[in-house]
Amino acid sequence: MGEFKHFINGAFVSSASGKTFENRSPVDLSLIGMVHEGGEAEIDAAVSAARGALDGEWGSMATAKRSELLHAVAAGINRRFDEFLDAEIADTGKPRSLASHIDIPRGAANFSVFADAVKGEATESFHLDTPDGTGALNYAIRVPKGVIGVISPWNLPLLLMTWKVGPALACGNTVVVKPSEETPATTTLLGEVMNEVGIPAGVFNVVHGFGSNSAGEFLTRHPGVDAITFTGETRTGEAIMREAAVGVRDVSFELGGKNPALIFADCDLDKAIEGTMRSVFANCGQVCLGTERVYVERPIFDEFVARLKAAAEKLKLGAPDDDSVNLGPLISKEHQEKVLSYYEKAKIEGAIVITGGGVPDMPGEQANGAWVEPTIWTGLGENSAIVREEIFGPCCHIQPFDAEDEVVRLANETPYGLACAIWTENLSRAHRVASKMEAGIIWVNSWFLRDLRTPFGGSKQSGIGREGGVHSLEFYTELRNVCIKL
Repeated sequence: MGEFKHFINGAFVSSASGKTFENRSPVDLSLIGMVHEGGEAEIDAAVSAARGALDGEWGSMATAKRSELLHAVAAGINRRFDEFLDAEIADTGKPRSLASHIDIPRGAANFSVFADAVKGEATESFHLDTPDGTGALNYAIRVPKGVIGVISPWNLPLLLMTWKVGPALACGNTVVVKPSEETPATTTLLGEVMNEVGIPAGVFNVVHGFGSNSAGEFLTRHPGVDAITFTGETRTGEAIMREAAVGVRDVSFELGGKNPALIFADCDLDKAIEGTMRSVFANCGQVCLGTERVYVERPIFDEFVARLKAAAEKLKLGAPDDDSVNLGPLISKEHQEKVLSYYEKAKIEGAIVITGGGVPDMPGEQANGAWVEPTIWTGLGENSAIVREEIFGPCCHIQPFDAEDEVVRLANETPYGLACAIWTENLSRAHRVASKMEAGIIWVNSWFLRDLRTPFGGSKQSGIGREGGVHSLEFYTELRNVCIKL
C-alpha cells in the first residue's frame, strides 16, 4: 500500500491535520494507498514556497537554463516511464496499451514542447514619430504572471496536469497543483523527478485534497495565487470563477462538452466507423473531446448503426495488463452511479437501446469495480437529457438527418462548444460546415489528432481562453510595454 504526501518546497510532507483518505482501484476497489488531505495550512505553505522561488533563483534564471531543466524533466519522466505507467494505471484502471501510447509520452512531451516554444517567442516593437522629430521606440517584454494555481482532472491525470505545468514553468512562473482526489499518484511522483533534475525547491508544489472546504477551494481563494487554470466540469469552473473575481485573478478554463459528430453519406464509411468508435469509447468515454451525439445522414443511417453496434460489441473489458483489453472501468463507483443514472433515464425517456445499457458481468473481484457496458441509443428527441447533458461515459445517441443546414443547426443547439467531428469526402462541404460549427476544435475525417502548437479550448460553456503553443504563453505571461524616447 502506498502513501501520497504533499510536495511542498521540495519535500514530501504530511498534513498538519493528520487527515487522510483512501485511494482505491476502479478495477476491483482494492486499496492502492492513503492520500494526505491538505487544508489551509498546506495551501499557505505551498503558496509561500512558490512565491519564494519566484522571488529567488527561479525568477532570476535565464530562459535558456529554464528550458534546459524542463527538457531534463521530460527525460526524467521517460527514464522512469514504467513507474509513471504503473501509477497511472493503478489510479485510472485504463488499459496499459492506451496509457503507454498516450498518457505518459504526452505527459513528458508537454515539458519539452514548451521548453522549446518559450525560447523563440517574439513580441512587438514600434517606432513612433514625435513632434520634436527624434522619435520613440516602443517594445514589449514578457514577464511571468506569478504563482499559478493548477487544478487538474482525473481522466488524463499526467497529460492534462503537465499540459498546464509545462508552459507555466517554461514562462518562469511557479505552481501549486491540486490534482484530482481520484488520481494522486503521477502528480506526486513528478515531485521526485523535479528534485532529481535540479528544479529549485518551491517551483513545483502539490497539495492533495478535495474541492469544497478543502485544498481546491483554499487554493482558488488564496490571495497569493495570481492566476488559476482548471480543467473539469462547467459547474466547478463557475465556482472557481467566483473565487477568482476577488482580486481580479486571471483564469483559463477547459470545461465540459456535449460534442457532436456529423456523418455525411459521402463519407468513407470504414474510416467514419473507426473514428467514431474511438471518439465514443476511448478511455471508457471519459474524454472531454469525446462524442456523445452522433448525427448520420439518412441514406447510411441503418448501416452505420448496425456497424457501430457490431464494433462496440467486440470491445473487451478487463484488467489493464491484459493486452487484449481495450476498455477499462470508469474512474470510480461514484461516477459509475452517475453514468448508470443516465442509462436509466434513457429507458424512462423511451430510448431504443441498440446495445449495452447496463453493468457487465465481470469475473472475480473485478465485479466490485466501476464497470459499465458500452452503450448506443437511438430514438430520442433533442430535448432529452441524454442528448443535452454531458454523461462522460462510453455511450452515444445516434440521430438521422436529411440536410446539411439541418445537421448544422442540430449540432450547434447546445450550451457547450468544445469539439466536433465531421466525416465527409466532399472538400467544399468540409470547409463550409467546419466554418459554421460553434466549437473550439473541429476535426474533419479524424479525431483527437493534435498539433500542440494549435489553439485548444472551447466556446460557450466549454471554457475560457486557449491553450497550446503561443496561446499558452500568452496566458502564463504578462506583457509590459517599454517606451524609450530617442
